[in-house]
Amino acid sequence: MIKYANWNPWHGCTKISLGCKYCYVYRQDEMYGTEVDSSKVHKNTDFNLPLKCKRDKSYKITPGTVVFTCFTSDFFLKDADEWRAEAWAMIRERSDLVFFFFTKRIDRFSACIPEDWGDGYDNVIVGCTVENQAMADYRLPIFKALSIKHKAIIVAPLLERIELSSYLDNTVEEVSVSGESGVQARVCDYDWILDLREQCINKDVPFRFHQTGAKLLKNGKLYRIKRGYQIAQAYKANINYRIGKDYKPIL
Repeated sequence: MIKYANWNPWHGCTKISLGCKYCYVYRQDEMYGTEVDSSKVHKNTDFNLPLKCKRDKSYKITPGTVVFTCFTSDFFLKDADEWRAEAWAMIRERSDLVFFFFTKRIDRFSACIPEDWGDGYDNVIVGCTVENQAMADYRLPIFKALSIKHKAIIVAPLLERIELSSYLDNTVEEVSVSGESGVQARVCDYDWILDLREQCINKDVPFRFHQTGAKLLKNGKLYRIKRGYQIAQAYKANINYRIGKDYKPIL
């Protein structure tokens, strides 16, 4: 069974597009009463988590683990430029782990990779996030042209019907789709999700419906889904395509 871990080397982010409007990082910070503004980026105390060891000198994150990376920020955020080289060094050293991160800043990719990147690290999966057609048409041509060994397209939060067919081929390992969470969430239409699924099936690209969001419109009825059920309800929809049984939601 695959093991999973979370690593947030830094925290905080700035909003750059419509998908950021009700960012879950800002909501969580407000919920827990953080004293630091969510737009102020700071290095976390667990920055070196991949290299931390237990008393017996073995790594705390065991080999073979998938590490969800920088989920309370953006790995390519300009404000984190001074720390990224050290983060890459840890990723390089822990070649026995798989690091998976999402970004809305794929246009900064070439300025943010290490000198030895080449055609990509075997142990890094990069997810390019899009939320509407405008961002898909801006970010995905850039994404498609980059040398990355493992690519995923993250459609979250899905804000409108999106046409992705021209960007789908065997270089895309997964398209993962979700609605928006939170009290202020915008409505996600289930037909948009099914349409993306059909596009993936037609191109034989794996498809995952990983979260319903808080407001899901289905067959003309608006469903308000509590946060604790949004992942489970998406899984119960049973519309994933070419996704293995060892299921782990990526948000």
